[in-house]
Amino acid sequence: MNGSIENLPLMILLIGATVVAAMILRGGCRRAGIPALAGFMVLGVAMRVLDGEGRLLTGEAMAVFEFLGGVGIIALLFRVGLEAEAKSMLGQLRRATWIWIGNVGLSGALGFATAHYLLDLALVPSLFAGVALTATSLGICLGVWREADRLHTPAGALLTDVAELDDISGIILMILLVSVAPVLIAGNGGLAAAAGVAGLEIVVKIAVFAAICIAFARYLERPITNFFRRLEPSPNPMLPIAGMALVIAALAGWFGFSLAVGALFAGLIFSREKAAEEVDRAFSPLYDFFAPFFFINIGLALDPATAMTGLVIGAPLLLAAILGKVLGTVIPALQVTSLIGGLALGISMVPRAEIALVIAAEGRRLGDWAMPPELFGAIVLVSLVTSILSPVILARMLRNWTPELRSATPD
Repeated sequence: MNGSIENLPLMILLIGATVVAAMILRGGCRRAGIPALAGFMVLGVAMRVLDGEGRLLTGEAMAVFEFLGGVGIIALLFRVGLEAEAKSMLGQLRRATWIWIGNVGLSGALGFATAHYLLDLALVPSLFAGVALTATSLGICLGVWREADRLHTPAGALLTDVAELDDISGIILMILLVSVAPVLIAGNGGLAAAAGVAGLEIVVKIAVFAAICIAFARYLERPITNFFRRLEPSPNPMLPIAGMALVIAALAGWFGFSLAVGALFAGLIFSREKAAEEVDRAFSPLYDFFAPFFFINIGLALDPATAMTGLVIGAPLLLAAILGKVLGTVIPALQVTSLIGGLALGISMVPRAEIALVIAAEGRRLGDWAMPPELFGAIVLVSLVTSILSPVILARMLRNWTPELRSATPD
């Protein structure tokens, strides 16, 4: 007990210094036109390299950072769910479905084939690589479309629809893979048998958990929100919503899912609230504090000894990541837009950030058999390069061309 008390000032110093450094990096990245998440990951890598002997980042300190990173995952996915209103997405499904299927299918297939056949990785790590590459990051290129005054065009709306569907499908594929992976590694009957047994079980769990969340959203969400509004004026009533998000995330953990899945469902529950923007504004301070710790933890988890191998693996995966999203988006998008418009949409889909890193982190949590350190480093490399280069290329395109849709819905 005395040892813990003596270490408490060090813990507070580390957390405080990390928060200050993260905020300074955020401002610097914004001025440089670089996504803040890249700065946060670099900060984590720098912390690990500078403290190579582990004098500051002790096991106790790493446990604290892991806890803060876990809350950061909840903050990230809660906001993703909050911004992806479920009923609206279902209404948009017809318009975006072919582009969604094209880019998710091709990027996932190229990611798996590159990892399994070209890089000779085992089946489960290759599946994690493929699933991670199906995701995208709407937030990376969203600001570019907004600054170019293209976000509220039909093409900008289509981009938003497809990116939201990508993120949701990425999480669903992650849930299935995390459940199937242990059976696959045990070799019990191969992929088909594993998917049939473990997949059916997880589908039932998803259905039960989703039914509970739907019932909560339909019958309890509004009365609870109104109760807290009457109890205390805004924005303080919104803070209990963050507490409920933590509770739902924990319930997801008890169902055998990850905290990220529960946070996503929590965001979807409160996205139907008419005052969702108010919820988001009140949640922002918590998001700004905790979310960077997720990306910092990604940097801390990188092993410098595997950096070179990660670069060797990362180069082919980077090519697969770019081709999968660009070709998978452009080809079906030609039904509704020009080649230039399709390229603008495709390049916007290339960044892999929040969801891809969450998927990689879930694989890493299972162990080296699911996500080897070299592959983890390669996916982080893909995330950094795609998140930095894509906005630069897209900004040049949108300055010269205006993506237009020939029709709102492809035939």
